[in-house]
Amino acid sequence: MNTLKYLGSTLIRMLLLLFGVSIVCFFLIISSPIDPVDAYVGSESNISQEQKDVIAEHWGLNDPPVQRYITWMKNLLHGDMGDSIAFKKPVVQVLKERFVTSLVLMITAWVISGILGFILGILSGVFSGSVMDRIIKTFCFILSSTPAFWIGLLLLIVFSVNLGWFPVGFAVPVGKAAEDVTLLDRIYHLILPAFTLSITGVSNIALHTRQKIIDVMKSEYVLFAKARGETTWQVIKRHGLRNIAIPAITLQFASFSELFGGSVLAEQVFSYPGLGNAATTAGLKSDVPLLLGVALFSVLFVFAGNFIANLLYGILNPEIREGSEK
Repeated sequence: MNTLKYLGSTLIRMLLLLFGVSIVCFFLIISSPIDPVDAYVGSESNISQEQKDVIAEHWGLNDPPVQRYITWMKNLLHGDMGDSIAFKKPVVQVLKERFVTSLVLMITAWVISGILGFILGILSGVFSGSVMDRIIKTFCFILSSTPAFWIGLLLLIVFSVNLGWFPVGFAVPVGKAAEDVTLLDRIYHLILPAFTLSITGVSNIALHTRQKIIDVMKSEYVLFAKARGETTWQVIKRHGLRNIAIPAITLQFASFSELFGGSVLAEQVFSYPGLGNAATTAGLKSDVPLLLGVALFSVLFVFAGNFIANLLYGILNPEIREGSEK
């Protein structure tokens, strides 16, 4: 019963969040100084003002903002998210085409950041005060204070332009037929963008895991375990992993929002054809339907991450499971 109540309240919170985000994003987008008609036809277009007025009327741009939002919401409830002005396709189709590409990039970066941050945090905490600890902390502080897009540009210049080890951009080789693109081709083009995006989450996981493992190593039950003859790594394996895994998972799933935001910059730097790149294009074109579609998708993505984290909390530690009876 408590589980059903929790799921019901979660669903209501998600719907309210989607509704609120849609309102805020809609009125922010239509307040943009970019004229969607001018962005659509181009600054050097020779079409007359009458033709521009026809385009604006066709898109409903002359309607009052509230009426435009109500019309969009009614269409959304019927499964129609509108047509993208920038891509000249239904928004649903654009999201489907770009979703898989972005998902592969984000999941790869998410796994790399989680594993690398967790390992670095354990090493730093176990050898607290050592040279290794100072090196790892310095590395994490540099990462946390450096913009991801700057690191992406640096990696692009060094490994793509100067050394030529990796492609300059895109998700597949340019000029190669889709049926001829292999898995190795996709992985080859994925390495630099994924590594750039993974950097955003490494430092937080590593520093929090470091502090947690230090607290664990100073606890009484660990001192007792060492007195019984257990080695440091046995103590970590038997007594520490569960305690340090919970905050690590919390941060890792909470980083979904940063991951999605970072993907916009990473995809733009590497010309990676995902949702982030589509959002940038839509913003420059004042493409209201597509921007709203990407915004709602990002909300669902982040909300799903937090929801999964809550479920995993209960698995790792039933005492903090939401909805459990006192």
